[in-house]
Amino acid sequence: MSVDNANLAALVGSRICHDLISPVGAINNGLELLGMSNSLEGPELELISDSVNNANARIRFFRVAFGAAGEQELGRMEIMSVLSDVSKGGRIKYNWSSQDSAARRDVRMAFLAGLCLESALPYGGTVQILRSTDGWTVTGEGRKINVDETLWSGLVADTTPAEITPALVQFALLPAAANEAGYTLAFNQTAEKISISF
Repeated sequence: MSVDNANLAALVGSRICHDLISPVGAINNGLELLGMSNSLEGPELELISDSVNNANARIRFFRVAFGAAGEQELGRMEIMSVLSDVSKGGRIKYNWSSQDSAARRDVRMAFLAGLCLESALPYGGTVQILRSTDGWTVTGEGRKINVDETLWSGLVADTTPAEITPALVQFALLPAAANEAGYTLAFNQTAEKISISF
């Protein structure tokens, strides 16, 4: 059986997230029981609880962004739940504009685009995901936009790629996902806004 590198990475991402989501959920359940029994109270429990909730939210987000896409659809409520949870603990707030369910591969690309935009918003901001008849536009807005031209040009052109570190792996995965889905990526930047469309 042969699996190309992009699909192999997605399968690995799915496996890791699948295996982590259960123990993190169990820790959260244990914390809720401790809170109900009053055996542990105070800022310590709150700090642990917040950290577990943030970890759970990121794992759910990463499961879509880095996992295998498949052919199934994701419902609006599920997408909204993931984005709402990931927005609670982070410096980036996500907004989802579509009223309908969406193909998992499209949601995956939107989440990967969101991760690209996060890297361009060093002081935080808002990421708006909009679906229209023309396709998808993912826009990041904040008080400062920081774009590495070499890195970003690799999204839309066959140029010499920038060095991809673990924190920037989305810049390698997004063009591969777009190519597989038959989409063309584009990006646009102003002083306070940057967008990726496909």
